Amino acid sequence: MSGAQLIAAALLVPAVGAALIAAAGRWPNLRETVTLATSVLLFAAVLGLLPGVLDGERPQLILLEKFPGIAIAFRVEPLGMLFALVASGLWIVNSVYSIGYMRGNDEPHQTRFYVCFALALVATMGVALASNLLTLFLFYELLTLVTWPLVTHHGDEKARSGGRVYLGVLLGTSMGLLLPAIIATWALAGTLEFTPGGILRDAGLSGAALGGLLAVYLFGIGKAALMPVHRWLPAAMVAPTPVSALLHAVAVVKAGVFTVVKVVVYVFGVDTLSGVGAADWLPAVAGFTILAASIVALRADNLKRRLAYSTVSQLSYVVLATSLLAPLSVAAAALHIATHAVGKITLFFAAGAIYTASHKSEVSQLDGIGRRMPWTMGAFSIGALSLIGIPPAAGFLSKWLMFQGAAIEGHWMVFAVLGLSTILNAAYFLPIVHAAFLREPRPGDPAHGEAPWTMVAAMSVTAAATLVLPFVASVPLGLARSVAGLSP
Repeated sequence: MSGAQLIAAALLVPAVGAALIAAAGRWPNLRETVTLATSVLLFAAVLGLLPGVLDGERPQLILLEKFPGIAIAFRVEPLGMLFALVASGLWIVNSVYSIGYMRGNDEPHQTRFYVCFALALVATMGVALASNLLTLFLFYELLTLVTWPLVTHHGDEKARSGGRVYLGVLLGTSMGLLLPAIIATWALAGTLEFTPGGILRDAGLSGAALGGLLAVYLFGIGKAALMPVHRWLPAAMVAPTPVSALLHAVAVVKAGVFTVVKVVVYVFGVDTLSGVGAADWLPAVAGFTILAASIVALRADNLKRRLAYSTVSQLSYVVLATSLLAPLSVAAAALHIATHAVGKITLFFAAGAIYTASHKSEVSQLDGIGRRMPWTMGAFSIGALSLIGIPPAAGFLSKWLMFQGAAIEGHWMVFAVLGLSTILNAAYFLPIVHAAFLREPRPGDPAHGEAPWTMVAAMSVTAAATLVLPFVASVPLGLARSVAGLSP
């Protein structure tokens, strides 16, 4: 298949899959078979694009062009390739996990869940493969809308309240800030097409004007969860755990930080921003978000809330590394999209397994649970080590590159933030591991074993990937270095 055909397949396969899942809703086994087959076919289509992109090709597909420079179009470049690989690959294991979770907890509206999940992957592929700001914005908004039913899945007042915050913050930031920023870019440059070196490279804006426009963009990308536009993310934890995994590892938050890197590299241009100091304010905002979110996570007893604020913090690692505007740090930011994904999805899988098997949701309830659920807590421990940045887990690789980039560029404040946040990561993850394995179960705790085997299998795969990734990192690292203009 040609590159254009593979792009079309990446968009059509999950869309057709959603329709088939809806049609198979009366037959759960068939519905879930269709879900798994669709996820595998999507990954195959994305994987088919990889060799050409690594060889320097940039496959393109134009769907609609009414005016020159304004089109619904797609083009595969290294950053989009990396994001598409992560999202499509993790959808397979998330689908396996979802079967055990949804059945094990006797969740309602399971067909709607699987349909919306597939539609979320349509939107994610659109974001990843977008050739211009207009296309990215349309699929970015679609992603918000199709994940809202997943956030409000349970339909109770708590779910509706979380859904209102989710929709209000994400639509408010994108319509109120991101869309005006895109319109301003069109007015200044006459194009919305992502351009190496930056669309605004020759716009002639002053440093203050560029810095102001960059701020509108970054706070308009609400999915990146920079404080103070982060509240949607912990509010969305009312959703079932597979949805939390989707939000935190596969699609939504990754679409946010992906868009941040894309805007910095292809809209403003790294050299343009560094030349006039337009992003000098950004490390302080990202650093504050990293540390403040880590402190909130440290104090949270609810496990999913702790993981949610951990995500807020980890997302700003990507923003912080990008803000240094150095090739190595930009490559580290791109790589962290992948390493964080495998570690964080493992943690959410473990949290869902704990709830399914024991109905425990608080950190203070987990004493001795590792003796009853060794596979689950073993996987949790690996995910935690990755997010802390301890080798050989995957998170070490991207965090090490961030430390290197900060040291090479002499950004010692950033170096200190990374070091302090690593200590905080350890402070809110390691006590969970200690309590799970080294404390006795509480008297009166009912006996239980592991969660359904599909859940255990899925988290075992992602935990193994977290350990293996650093040893087979040539593809993600090569793509990440290409984003920064370094040789793969």
